Amino acid sequence: MAVVITVPICLLLAVAGFAVHGRAEALGDARATRAEVGLSLRVQALVHQLQRERGLTNGLLGGEEDFRPPLAATRKRVDTALRELRRENAVENVVQRHLRGLAGIRAAADRGTADRAATLTFYTGAVDALNAVDPVAGTATGADRRLRDGLAALRELAAAKESVALERGLLNGVFAQGAFHGRAYLDFTEVRANRVAALARFRQVATAPERAALKKAFATEDAGLATAYENQAEGAVDGSPLRADAGTWWDAMTVLVDDLYAVQQSVGDDVRHRADRLSHDAELGLAACLVAGTLIAALVAALAAFASRSLTRPLRALAEAAHDVARHRLPATVARIQQSPQDPARLLPPADAPDGSDALPLGGTAEIAEVAASLHQVEHTALHLAAQQAGLRRNTTESLANLGRRNQNLVRRQLSLITRLERQELDPDALAELFELDHLATRMRRNAESLLVLAGQNPPRPTAAPADGLEVVQSAVAEVEQYRRVLIATVEPVRVRGHAVADIAHLLAELIENGLNFSPPTEQVEVHGWYDTEDDTYCFAVVDHGIGMSEADKERAGALLSESGEEALLAAPTRFLGHLVVGRLAHRLGEGTQVQLFDTPGGGLSALLALPGRLLVSAEDPSAPPPPARTAVSSLLNGFRAGVARAEARTPQGASS
Repeated sequence: MAVVITVPICLLLAVAGFAVHGRAEALGDARATRAEVGLSLRVQALVHQLQRERGLTNGLLGGEEDFRPPLAATRKRVDTALRELRRENAVENVVQRHLRGLAGIRAAADRGTADRAATLTFYTGAVDALNAVDPVAGTATGADRRLRDGLAALRELAAAKESVALERGLLNGVFAQGAFHGRAYLDFTEVRANRVAALARFRQVATAPERAALKKAFATEDAGLATAYENQAEGAVDGSPLRADAGTWWDAMTVLVDDLYAVQQSVGDDVRHRADRLSHDAELGLAACLVAGTLIAALVAALAAFASRSLTRPLRALAEAAHDVARHRLPATVARIQQSPQDPARLLPPADAPDGSDALPLGGTAEIAEVAASLHQVEHTALHLAAQQAGLRRNTTESLANLGRRNQNLVRRQLSLITRLERQELDPDALAELFELDHLATRMRRNAESLLVLAGQNPPRPTAAPADGLEVVQSAVAEVEQYRRVLIATVEPVRVRGHAVADIAHLLAELIENGLNFSPPTEQVEVHGWYDTEDDTYCFAVVDHGIGMSEADKERAGALLSESGEEALLAAPTRFLGHLVVGRLAHRLGEGTQVQLFDTPGGGLSALLALPGRLLVSAEDPSAPPPPARTAVSSLLNGFRAGVARAEARTPQGASS
């Protein structure tokens, strides 16, 4: 659907863009041509006055003193035209380069000391330079034929007028002197040939009215008189004297040059009017293209909005449903399956008949409907996997618990049997072996109880009467293998409530076992106990001087010590299962019971067990209710260090088995 809409939209935009671009180019060309024609006419006005000044100056240098008054007036018009064109950079450069010596030429001509040929060359060079910078002279192509022909006619007419004006100035000096001298006749014939060629090219591109105006300019009485003077000059090729009045020649040729200048202005006006017409048409076309482009853009925007909404609405609904499945429905269903005592398969919704809460949004394209169906299938598959995992976890937990109970019952029976044998045995060697067997069975009982703790189904061992703290420590030491390496340091007197004795002993046994396994065989593991009156807690510290733990392992172990859920058992590495047992035992002892790990000064690791006051019995009144639990995690380390310091200051009580 998106491709079907995108292709025609792109085509429409491309067509509109090309149309607007073409109209904009046409408008720019028309405006540029109009400005160029205006500049060309101003340049030709200066050229016209310079041509007049050139002819008058050449006649003056030929000896015709009557040219001084009109020459002065012409010079003023030249200066005025120069001031008007100095704002144009290209013309200003020509003025600075070719007309910089104009004042010197004028002064030399007034004194009569200037060379006539050099002066004529100076003016001709300036006129040629101005014609070269004329913008019309460089315009050869255009989109409109009439405009292109008009520019060409204007260019050729400027060349023809320059030839006529140059001929006027050249023969003005010759007639003043009375004959041709040097290369004057060759220059005359060359100028005549250039004029004829330029006029022929003009007639090829000019319109009928422009050709009629040119014909009218050459059909005047003054033009006929000028032609007669030209024919007389043609016959003086041998240098014979010329009896011609320079003033009459000047006046006749000036009328012809002025008429040609009028034709030139008329052609320029025609070109400018044509450029204005093209500019107006281009503006209308551009406005029409812009309006059409705006309508197309609005249509495109409407189509895009419609297409976008037809796609985004079902996609947004689908995304919201997917988020709801991923963040709420699926986790809630998985949790319900895992926590429910029923068969997990009975809690699953039907795969082919979703209810209102499970239905995914409808609408949109077939692809979106397929995505919705796939998402529902993913949800159903995930729920089936969750149900299978929940059943597997439940079966595994029940199997572990069953095995743990069996082992626990067998070990209890074994311990009872060993106890009877110990009472009946009188041989010291055999009795010692029975004691070792009793110790081994005690360790087996702790392992079975740890298995039940991990399974989450271990009831505490029944102990009705409170026990001393030292008895609890000795009971814990009795459940480890290398009990001879355990040093029970000073344990301050404390009474532990009966329901917590077994769990505390089990917890301390796990910490002591861990310290023994990760310390050298020659190093002892110390157990300290002290009462912290400030925080109303009793602390046990198990200190080893072994290899210690890295910060990452210590952080992971600390996390396990605070975990109690089934996820921790599945994610924890096997070498950290002892920490998980400790964490679950601490959790079972209730709020305020905390286990933390610290680095031992000099190397090793220390574990601190803090028991709240509600697990303790006052020495003065054993039947008194326990004090309220208060936890102060920030002061546990200080209490641990203070207790260790007090224990080191006393005499150790020795190892216990």
